[in-house]
Amino acid sequence: MAKKIAETPLMKQYQEIKSKHPDAILLFRVGDFYETFSDDAIAAAEILGITLTRRANGAAMYVELAGFPHHALDSYLPKLVRAGRRVAICDQLEDPKLTKKLVKRGITELVTPGVVLGDNVLKNKENNYLAALYLEPEAEGALSLLDISTGEYFVSEGRADYLDKLLSSYQPKEVLVDRRYRALLDQHFSYRGFVYEVEDWTFALENNRRKLQQQFGLQSLKGLGLEHKPRSIAAAGAILNYLELTSHTELGHLTTLRSIERLETMRLDSFTFRSLEILQPMNRQEGKSLLEVLDATQTPMGGRMLRRWLSFPLLELSAIQQRQRVVSQLYHEAELRRSIAELLRGIGDLERLTAKVAVGRISPREARMLATTLATCEQLRSLTSLVPCPELVALTEAIDPCPELRADLERTLTAEPPAALGRGEVIAPGISPELDELRCLSSHGKEYLLELQQRESERTGIPSLKVAYNNVFGYYIEVRNTHRDKVPEDWTRKQTLTSGERYIFPELKEYEEKILGAEDKISSLEAQLYTALLQRIARYIQPLQQDAQQLARLDCLTALAETAVTHRYVCPVVDEGTRIDIRAGRHPVIEEQLPFGQSYVPNDVLLDQQQTQIMVITGPNMSGKSALLRQTALITLLAQIGSFVPAEAAHIGIVDGIFTRVGASDNISRGESTFMVEMQEAASILNGLTDRSLILFDELGRGTSTYDGISIAWAIIEYLHDNPVGRPKTLFATHYHELNDLEERLERVKNFNVSAREIEGKMLFLRKLVPGGSEHSFGIQVARLGGMPQCITERASEILEQLETAHIHEETGLGAEVRVKRAKAPQPAASTTAARVEGVQMSFFQLDDPVLSDIRDRLLEVKIEQLTPLEALNKLSEIQSLLKVPK
Repeated sequence: MAKKIAETPLMKQYQEIKSKHPDAILLFRVGDFYETFSDDAIAAAEILGITLTRRANGAAMYVELAGFPHHALDSYLPKLVRAGRRVAICDQLEDPKLTKKLVKRGITELVTPGVVLGDNVLKNKENNYLAALYLEPEAEGALSLLDISTGEYFVSEGRADYLDKLLSSYQPKEVLVDRRYRALLDQHFSYRGFVYEVEDWTFALENNRRKLQQQFGLQSLKGLGLEHKPRSIAAAGAILNYLELTSHTELGHLTTLRSIERLETMRLDSFTFRSLEILQPMNRQEGKSLLEVLDATQTPMGGRMLRRWLSFPLLELSAIQQRQRVVSQLYHEAELRRSIAELLRGIGDLERLTAKVAVGRISPREARMLATTLATCEQLRSLTSLVPCPELVALTEAIDPCPELRADLERTLTAEPPAALGRGEVIAPGISPELDELRCLSSHGKEYLLELQQRESERTGIPSLKVAYNNVFGYYIEVRNTHRDKVPEDWTRKQTLTSGERYIFPELKEYEEKILGAEDKISSLEAQLYTALLQRIARYIQPLQQDAQQLARLDCLTALAETAVTHRYVCPVVDEGTRIDIRAGRHPVIEEQLPFGQSYVPNDVLLDQQQTQIMVITGPNMSGKSALLRQTALITLLAQIGSFVPAEAAHIGIVDGIFTRVGASDNISRGESTFMVEMQEAASILNGLTDRSLILFDELGRGTSTYDGISIAWAIIEYLHDNPVGRPKTLFATHYHELNDLEERLERVKNFNVSAREIEGKMLFLRKLVPGGSEHSFGIQVARLGGMPQCITERASEILEQLETAHIHEETGLGAEVRVKRAKAPQPAASTTAARVEGVQMSFFQLDDPVLSDIRDRLLEVKIEQLTPLEALNKLSEIQSLLKVPK
């Protein structure tokens, strides 16, 4: 950290600007470099990998320094933002050549993880959302989201679990929260991205109401449906306050604020969303998401829309079927599908281009891309005008090719304009006579001077006359002494030389003034004409945004058709019924990751509310139970976004929510064990289910004792079967074979198992779902496959045989509950301990062993419900020390 900062005029100016944004890294323009000082320099050097130096300014005066060339901003800025840093860009606001004082400087842009406009930071097929989370003490509130790069602006409100799902789905890059409620966010939300704490006034209701009315030009918020939603107003207005704070005031592309209604889309809680690996795999190095399999989109805006479709499957049957009909048409017409994809491939990111128009940051090359995109819109309309699919025709007819704007762009801009003003010709010839004349002067100056020289030589009869230039006199005519008497009267002598004299005359001086100022005038005039063009484009922001949405929809539907053809998907029947009937269904992700030559084993799943409401599925680990559960959920989800599905046939009754309890997880930082998290997630499912829910439980209850686990699983199945709310369709995968008895007790429970065989001590996984329960877990065989030492698996087999021999089966309240009598197991060689079977667990302790008895007594004294994670580790270390034998 800097010891002391020198008080030079430059550093005083730096400190004044830095004080306005103390939490941001300030990139301070000095000449051709962006410099950082003090703590900013230390942070920048570490993040960017640039050299950290120290600049001395007198005795005991120094400051840390790190910088990079200004033209390298596009390379370094993304690294700072992706590291979760806010960056204030401070530029020189005047030309250093035109002032003798300290150059005036000011912040031209404040870039944060959630407020980004530069293509060098943004990802093409991902939205870059800023979120504002308004919370109340009881963990209810509202969430607003804005992608400033596209103009998408949303708001919704509800309880913490619903808002947490929205955060998981939209994955904002930055979340604003009242600093008073930061602890609530950490306690109730799974979001672990960049959080920026703001003051409470940021969410002030009346101020934010006025902000929203001003932004949308409204007298009240009734038109937005927010008049009686104070939480939503507080959250949405906080976004606008933050944009003002970060100097983003050009917001003409924020034309609407849409409320997200939770009843419009399928409910997916945050855990289900992650466990199904919809947008990203749990293992990012080796895994693959559903999005990666489906994404055959050709445009960035199509890719972003597909992410939203997967995050929010539809509930409205007519909307699902409309998408299906378009996908089906494109599926069967290969040539049409390829032609649309080819046209889409050549267009720009219309959403972000339109946003750049609004903020005045669209480059000439991007503006020309607008014209190309509008021309493609016209081609798409023509291509689909005669297609026998009303939904597809309506979709493309809603695209406005804006012919006047397109003509204006094509007429005003050169065919290949540069990426920035000043790097080449931007405005086409014929737009401005003055500009054309200046360009002629600039590009044909040499020819003009030769012509003038020839003309003056003929007029004066001086054959050796020469036109030249120097920095002192500018342009002049040089005449040798032998021809001095031929110099006309309208020439003015400027300099006498030994061998001759130099003259100027009015036409030459007039030309000099023109040609010397031509480049500056060209730049200034082009900038004026281009600014006027941007103002004309800005009148079309709303139709351009509408076009972007329609093009994105067409791109998504074309991509779904292409994926269906590539991966052999079929069109499912989707209706208002309550049956899920999948024939030869496959997991869309796993089947793409299998080794070459290995095919995925398909399975049938039939769930309804009359005969098979709950499927209890047994089978060993690695047999495919979890994959079967997930593929059922993913096929249902795909059907409700309008996609084809990986199966031979499928009939999906609308599902309003998918809930999963799959895999182990914990939250030690909050003092929650794996079993506690499992129970919390199971409770959330059971408290939120409806008659149309699809529930997936995988190995529920394994985090506690066997009988506790069986009892909980048994009770949950009974609860799902007899629930007064309805009959949610359920897949329940388990190792507890005792649950097979439920089929005889509950009429809508059916047993199935994923078949496996043991052949000569080796496991063969058939991965086929067949009726009936499994009687074996094959745990030891799976352990052997996992590389467990042979001595352990052999010993485990001996113990298992002893346990199974000791079982006495009696009918109890849990069916054929296993009650085990005490039986002495064979003692291993060189062992001083004996094992016995007691209940369903082997007794670890022998009373005549003082060490083991001490351990037992210490464990019995532990109050588990009051134990913190750190205390548990200390207790474990203490017990371990008792067992260590000194060498």
